Amino acid sequence: MPAHTGPAGATPGAPADPTPARVVVCRDCCCGTPKIIGVDHAAQTARLRARVPVRVSDCLDVCEQANVIVVQPSAAGRAAGARPVWLGLVNDPDATEDIADWVRAGGPGVAPRPDILDLYAIKPPRRGTAS
Repeated sequence: MPAHTGPAGATPGAPADPTPARVVVCRDCCCGTPKIIGVDHAAQTARLRARVPVRVSDCLDVCEQANVIVVQPSAAGRAAGARPVWLGLVNDPDATEDIADWVRAGGPGVAPRPDILDLYAIKPPRRGTAS
């Protein structure tokens, strides 16, 4: 019986990327609720889940930018110096597809962010700081 070697160039038995790029989808008080009229939040989350790793989070503290999606870099992206990319007002199915395509291509630090996603880029909220 031939040995399974996995993806081309991969070490047998080793995952191709132990920590892939993934998305965090905000789904709390504003994001993912009827407050954002005309958006099928369940379909958006399901579409992302069908294509990329997804984690659903409670409020990410930027409600004025609902729906918020954070693209977290893979291990390779972090090694290249990438940080999470925050995207707001992601209320269009085409934007959802653009995000999924980017994550599948490697995400932050691995694949260039599509120019169209620059329109959705937001600053992350400032968490409590030490005084």
